Amino acid sequence: MTSYYYSTYPISSCSSRDPRFRLPHPRFTAKHFSLASFTNPISSSTTVTARFSFGWKLNLFGGRRRIRSAMAAGPMFFPENPLVGDICATAFSGCFALSILRIYEETARRGIFDQKLNRKLVHTTIGLAFMLCWPLFSSGHRGAVLAALIPGVNIVKVLLIGLGIWKDEAAVKSMSRYGDHRELIKGPLYYASTIALSSVIYWRTSPIGIAAICNLCAGDGMADIVGRQFGKKKIPYNKDKSFAGSIAMAAAGFIASVGYMHYFSMFGFVEESWQTIFGFLVVSIASALVESHPLSTKFDDNLTVPLASLLVGMLVF
Repeated sequence: MTSYYYSTYPISSCSSRDPRFRLPHPRFTAKHFSLASFTNPISSSTTVTARFSFGWKLNLFGGRRRIRSAMAAGPMFFPENPLVGDICATAFSGCFALSILRIYEETARRGIFDQKLNRKLVHTTIGLAFMLCWPLFSSGHRGAVLAALIPGVNIVKVLLIGLGIWKDEAAVKSMSRYGDHRELIKGPLYYASTIALSSVIYWRTSPIGIAAICNLCAGDGMADIVGRQFGKKKIPYNKDKSFAGSIAMAAAGFIASVGYMHYFSMFGFVEESWQTIFGFLVVSIASALVESHPLSTKFDDNLTVPLASLLVGMLVF
């Protein structure tokens, strides 16, 4: 063992204790860090495991876009107790999302924005704000399920209001087009269901989930806002849609997808690559085309846009 160590790691004539050869701010030393590698016979990919003496563990898989970092293992709150950390992350994320909804309900009640604009602001921001909280949770299935409980609670709320069981005029004004509570069991229900299912199924490590939520929130939201202001030239096959709105949708969905790719890559959840960026562009263009089709007007773009994003995303990623 000793001969193997010195043959693998030769020691120079200069002592490591010599202050001339010390690093000014060493972060990792030999006692903090060790490596072990093996080859998976099933996937023929090399797995590298790094263990840190202060409790971090890093797994790097040689497969496509399967990079995980030490920060991705446990929750941000109480990493020594993942269950408590995930519960705290759920409480924080729920309060964060609820506060945003309350702000828009108040603006709708006071009439600060036009009702349709207020609805699209909710549509654009709430899902993206929720995704900002994903790194607070652990990387396992429990973290995904607890995160999905937040839009899940909103699903129950939307159903109760849409069916007329629960009266909430502010919520109706902030999430409906024409102030009818029955509208909530269509678009808003599809919206919340898409975010909940993306959290459970894809959970921050797949660009498919990122593309679906970003095109639904940023893309579809900006399509309506820009289309109403600058959409004078209509699309020939759908007079209800404009070129400006469709271009804004593709651009906003693409920019948001790339932004969240970079955001999640900082935590090691996904890997940044030009191939992924090109995939986001394809999905955003496809989603904009589907949103502009008369079929989306007949059904609901909160349903057709995420379905298109998921189907195209499974092909390109």
